[in-house]
Amino acid sequence: MSKLIIHQDKITNIEEFMAVCPFGALEKNNGRVEVNSACKMCGLCVKKGPAGAAELFKEEQAGIDKSAWNGIAVYVDHVNGDIHPVTYELIGKARELADKVNHKVYCIFMGNKIGDSAAGLLHYGVDEVYVYDYEELDHFKIDAYTAVFEDFINKIKPSSILVGATSVGRQLAPRVAARFRTGLTADCTILDIRENTDLVQIRPAFGGNIMAEIMTPNARPQMATVRYKVMNSPERKAEPAGRIISCKIGRECLESKIDVLGVVEKPKENLIENADVLVVAGRGVRAQEDLKLIKELADLLGGEIACTRPMIEAGWFDAKKQIGLSGRTVRPKLIITCGVSGSVQFAAGMNNSDYIFAINKDEKASIFKIAHYGIVGDLYDILPRLIEKIKASRRGI
Repeated sequence: MSKLIIHQDKITNIEEFMAVCPFGALEKNNGRVEVNSACKMCGLCVKKGPAGAAELFKEEQAGIDKSAWNGIAVYVDHVNGDIHPVTYELIGKARELADKVNHKVYCIFMGNKIGDSAAGLLHYGVDEVYVYDYEELDHFKIDAYTAVFEDFINKIKPSSILVGATSVGRQLAPRVAARFRTGLTADCTILDIRENTDLVQIRPAFGGNIMAEIMTPNARPQMATVRYKVMNSPERKAEPAGRIISCKIGRECLESKIDVLGVVEKPKENLIENADVLVVAGRGVRAQEDLKLIKELADLLGGEIACTRPMIEAGWFDAKKQIGLSGRTVRPKLIITCGVSGSVQFAAGMNNSDYIFAINKDEKASIFKIAHYGIVGDLYDILPRLIEKIKASRRGI
């Protein structure tokens, strides 16, 4: 725990001192400066305020025997044995991290009749796959799955656990973290590891204005969720390596208060995550009817249209079309941004695309810092000419 103490006699100007805090945590009360519940213990008032006006005390926390926790574990996200691609991406990152500290890579796989799928994971650099194969785990039930996860951690004691930020992963990871009173960082964009096995978890924070580096030095296991298409998938090896370990757990642990009455498959959609080509509409698009230009270009290239957050807020697109940390993460072969400024939030959702082509009339727009190719100009001048060029080339002109 931390504690912030204000020394009133060191404050030369109350208003100026209060203005140092960006969270409004310093307030005036009867001529004194007090700290309210908005305080983030960031220490800015200590650094930027008058010397000695604020003091931040951090209580020492009891350490943990880090040597007792070994290995990087990956939760295998699947539906009826059909493994979600984010699992392979996390295995690739886990292998990279594990090699740095000479640890093993584990997978925890729970479900029913998943033996064949589990064996397939051995082609991707996994050392051990721990399989919980029970009828009771046929469908996702949060209480039963959490109990199995807890059993795995107690038996294996992995130092770090990576979970895909899917609909299942977003429910499961927080419950597991709560049971072990450990930290969980959501939607990480960068992961690294230190020699002492502390997991370095980096993600945009404060609306994308900063990249926060988060660690859990006093607890184990360390947990992080990562979105699909943020990390790189490893290549499949011809020969399997590693082993499958069948795990036993008491049937009472698999009892659930949830009954699955039936499963209805969702109709297939053209998701932007799966598109090879994306044309993105940004704030530079002036009117909703102008989106026909974006749509025409996307159709010509056999791609899909997508958008930034302001387009969602304007009601011009369905939320499933939004790219960014508050939307979807994409990794197409080609992405063309039209009137997109390139905020950190947006960039984190698409900066791993093979080719990024940006159109913006502001030459200082952030999007040009990550784009492979860029045109400074008005999209209303450029898009019609680009569309005509594509049509002409197909006519052989």
